[in-house]
Amino acid sequence: MNIKELAQHLDLSIGTVSRALNNKRDVNEKTRKRVLDAAVSLGYSPNASGRSLRRGSTQTIAFMMETGHSTDRPGDNFFMRVIDQMQAALSEANYDLVILPCHSSMDPTDFLKRVIARGMADALVLTATRHDDARIKMLLESNIPFLALGRSKYADQHPWIDLDFEGFIDEAVGMLHRLGHTRIAATVPPADSNIAYVLREAYEKTHRKLGIPFDPELLMTCELGEAGGAAVTKQILAMDDRPSAVLLNHEMMALGVYAVLAEQKLKAGPELSVATFRRSHHLRFLDPAVTAFDIDLEALGRALSAETLRLLKNETPQAKMIWPAQLHLTSSIAAPYWTKS
Repeated sequence: MNIKELAQHLDLSIGTVSRALNNKRDVNEKTRKRVLDAAVSLGYSPNASGRSLRRGSTQTIAFMMETGHSTDRPGDNFFMRVIDQMQAALSEANYDLVILPCHSSMDPTDFLKRVIARGMADALVLTATRHDDARIKMLLESNIPFLALGRSKYADQHPWIDLDFEGFIDEAVGMLHRLGHTRIAATVPPADSNIAYVLREAYEKTHRKLGIPFDPELLMTCELGEAGGAAVTKQILAMDDRPSAVLLNHEMMALGVYAVLAEQKLKAGPELSVATFRRSHHLRFLDPAVTAFDIDLEALGRALSAETLRLLKNETPQAKMIWPAQLHLTSSIAAPYWTKS
């Protein structure tokens, strides 16, 4: 379907449709939504150039990121390392990688509608998945191939690669339990994130398996970054029956945990065992080094590229892959403080 046919279907002028697709301010919100919805549902796909028209492809893969709020955006290089390898691998197949940053003020689903309607890419890679993700639901009804870095409740219907959050909880809680810990706190991101859903489910399942009493107050929702880690640590230290260990869902939180412990003349390990999901060079000056998973991000980037190219070739089976990781144990994990002489 071309823009003329789309305009005729909507009984609008080609100019109005074009301005709506390009998010111009002189188009009212109701009309813009009507145009975007129709473009997605009818499979409208403009050609970015005459070259695209001749070959029926943009030779481009789009990587959608949500940038978050500047006040809570953690200073980390996770995505840059993944993207670097994706770009290198895709270029070998004569594809370009474009990054689509969705600002915190934008609705991610509306943002994605505009991307699809403009025909910017042959395939999409999504990040920051929610458990009930409206973007994925919309993409399942469209004709554009996509791969998610993360799962959702629609995981059986689309390809994805996700990090091993269940393995982190299962291995870390099991190790702490063997040392004598029975009150183990764990942080989770805000509830709409699928990571929060996975972590909560894994935490409860591991406690049931090991026979550890489950206390929902020890699942602590907080923002990413140093400030989130500091807030959680202050909350833990103020508890009457305080946890003897904490598992952090993001590595940058460890900076805040260690800072608060130092203020209170406490140390990670002897007074509060600490483990975080991923090792990062940002944490190299912590003493002791923090227990964390080693994750090969460069290999992850190459895998995302390979699976996206397989989608474009209609190869099966589609990826449904938990990305492996290996726990690196340090002295930030120790027996509970009350067991020491």
